[in-house]
Formats: sequence, structure tokens, C-alpha cells
Amino acid sequence: MPEPRQHDLEISCQQILLPDASVYSVQWIDLPASAAWQATPAFLLARYFKVVRRLTLGVVSPVMTAESVQFRVAGTRLALLAFCAPRFETVESAGAVHLGISGGILVQPGECDCGMFSILAAPGEGGVRVTVRLSDYCPLLLGSRNPSRLRRLCYGLTQSFFHKVVTVRYLASLYRELTGAKPHVAVKKVQLRQGTDI
Repeated sequence: MPEPRQHDLEISCQQILLPDASVYSVQWIDLPASAAWQATPAFLLARYFKVVRRLTLGVVSPVMTAESVQFRVAGTRLALLAFCAPRFETVESAGAVHLGISGGILVQPGECDCGMFSILAAPGEGGVRVTVRLSDYCPLLLGSRNPSRLRRLCYGLTQSFFHKVVTVRYLASLYRELTGAKPHVAVKKVQLRQGTDI
């Protein structure tokens, strides 16, 4: 069986702190039109969970119930991040799944009902654009809405870095699965919103 062909895949990325010290992170890829029918929000979310399990070697396990989604430490009920139940939406030819952050030990205690994790699929350049977005998130490592420079550095080197790695790997694996092509990945920095780079 021949090896999949090499393709260049550009993943656009921005990770910043907004003026209120909440995190805004967005990454996206453009898939060919032939992959559009498979890129449903439910499919995209299930594949994201699969990548999280694989990259953490099963240490982090996404658990979904009728009421919530939790990223738990495997074998425990300890939730690193907890979300409300997934909210799916379809507007014309675009679809999305949204998970509102509701708690977890990685979230500032006073900000447990802030923040949203979303995966979106919408018409893009000649096909479908898949976007992963984290917004209004207040991580525990930042400590408050007025984090010190040291806290910002610690967050950037740990949780923010891990989130970027997981998301880039997720989008690259999604491209390979839906197109059959093994991509050569390049990450491109973009600027959608104003803020401080993480």
C-alpha cells in the first residue's frame, strides 16, 4: 500500500490575553470540499476527545454525560476542566458545538461560569474551515484578572503551550483522516483580536 502523499497544511493560530486578562485562543484549517460532509460538529468533537486521550497517554480522559463534559484525571473523579453539556447549532451551511466552562481545578474559583470552548465548521476557501476556539477563559495559573508577569509566563509555558500542541495535532490528524493525505504542517501566526501574546 503506497504511503499517503505529502501535502502542505497551514494551521492559523492566535493565543492572547485580552485586556481583562481572559484567554482567547483560536486555530483553524481549511479542508477540501470533499471532506465537508464528514466534518459535522459531533464528529469533530468526538475526534477532539480521541486526540486528547492519545496525546496524554490516557492520563486525561474526557467524560461526557447528559449534563456535562469533564476532562478528568484517569481513574478518578477529579476534573481538570468541567463544561456544561455540549450545545450544537446549525446556521445555513455552518455547524458548531459549544461547551461552556463550568469549573475544574484549572479554572479560577471566581470565574467558573466564564469561558467557552467551541469547534466550528463553516464554508471556507474552496471547502470547509474547521476552527477551534477558546474564549473568555480565566485559568487558575493566572490567579486573577490582574496577573503578574511571572504568572503569565508560567501559564504560557505550561497550559497554553499544551493547549496549542493538542489543537495543532488535532487539526493535522483531522486533515489526514478526512483527506487521506499526510500533511507537512506549518503553523501561521494570525491576528484576529488585540491583546498580549501568550
